[in-house]
Amino acid sequence: MDNKEESNKALKSHSMEPSGNAGLIVRNQSGFSTFYRIVDLAIVTMLYYASAMYFGSTIDAASLLLLFINVVCFQISAEGVELYRSWRGHGTQEMLRAAAITWAISIFATLTLGYFFVSEISISSTAILLWFASSFVMLIVWRYVMRKFLFKIRKSGHNSRRSIVIGATQLGANVALQIQNNEHLGIRFNGIFDDRSGDRLQHELQSTVLGKIDDAIEMAKRNEVDYIYIALPMSAENRIRSILEQCSDTTASVYVIPNFFMYNLLNARWQTVGNVQALSVYDTPFQGASDVLKRMEDIVLSIAILILISLPMLCIAAAVKATSKGPVIFKQKRYGLDGKQITVYKFRSMTTQDNGPVVKQATKNDARLTKIGGFLRRTSLDELPQFINVLQGKMSIVGPRPHAVAHNEEYRKIITGYMLRHKVKPGITGWAQVNGLRGETETTNKMVQRVEYDLDYIHRWSIWFDMKIIFMTVFNGFLNKNAY
Repeated sequence: MDNKEESNKALKSHSMEPSGNAGLIVRNQSGFSTFYRIVDLAIVTMLYYASAMYFGSTIDAASLLLLFINVVCFQISAEGVELYRSWRGHGTQEMLRAAAITWAISIFATLTLGYFFVSEISISSTAILLWFASSFVMLIVWRYVMRKFLFKIRKSGHNSRRSIVIGATQLGANVALQIQNNEHLGIRFNGIFDDRSGDRLQHELQSTVLGKIDDAIEMAKRNEVDYIYIALPMSAENRIRSILEQCSDTTASVYVIPNFFMYNLLNARWQTVGNVQALSVYDTPFQGASDVLKRMEDIVLSIAILILISLPMLCIAAAVKATSKGPVIFKQKRYGLDGKQITVYKFRSMTTQDNGPVVKQATKNDARLTKIGGFLRRTSLDELPQFINVLQGKMSIVGPRPHAVAHNEEYRKIITGYMLRHKVKPGITGWAQVNGLRGETETTNKMVQRVEYDLDYIHRWSIWFDMKIIFMTVFNGFLNKNAY
């Protein structure tokens, strides 16, 4: 059954639900936000004292000043990343990432301001490190547990919001289906409203309409609706404007669902150009704090890894030099961030060094492979010098794999969205690679699959997602039978 049939069938079986279980929390979101603030403050303060007591330190005036600075910085940074807004309708990872960013910023600010304003304190540096680490864990864990608890009670009908859809369109049907299929969000679907007569609606949608748009507005005015989703075609601009004006006389939250390729946008966000609002259609997830976090991740991990692999790299370099003529390092031009050419380093695994307008991919039993070239490629050991590229800032540890310039120019002409991979830095490993898409791409379909995984990575990026990919790479991503 396709999505259209599924959504229509689900809507036909739906009936209006009573709305008496909305609950106290729904009517007092500010109180809910206050609750989160109090718990965060209690966690940070209690763990500060617990860490000091664990190491036998006493709390003096300077120690209290340091705690005060941290609490203030945490609250300020929390406002900056909107940590205490409603996370209903947003992913759990997104919420946890906001908490992690807030704590990281507050730690940096605490250490910086503490250096200038706090004299020598009685608490040891080890206790402070324990406080930083334990607070980070608890701020994440308690939010995760609370989130699961809210999901559970929302599924039972409590702490829920009432919603309606304006527009008996296929898009409106899909919105309603998503609301019904995600009960943990606590958004309850109450019906679709449209002014058109039944003979002007799609046959399968006729039975889903519960009234006219004026009826929906009246429901909102009686405070019987919390969320209104407008799913009319964008060509009905005047009608949408009229509905929005009428909704301004209600307290309902109103959302306009655009019907122009919305689900294919890449990190779409609203931006302001002077007094004009613009929707970025294709954008990068690495802006502001996210860009800093990604770069910090790359620097810290690449330095640590380079230290660990320095001796193996020397051994590989000696083996390459001893088994074939030519340079140890193969330098190839590839596309990096924003499609700009970068030089990527690899241990040379072939007797030729293709770097021109035509680059032949390695195949099984390729005659160009050196004595140890096949082994290096199968185990991905030829990629180790790219950690130097990461340290230079030209690549990331995790990201879409860079292809030779010749291959880029070939595939960008036949695969829609191919160049969107370059909205982020290329990576040593990636979401496509850990899902088995490595090595030769003898068919266009294989490259299409790679691109789909790469764009999915850009859509879903988070520090936690990077850690997952790195973990998967360590345990099952290095060895691959398709890498020749």
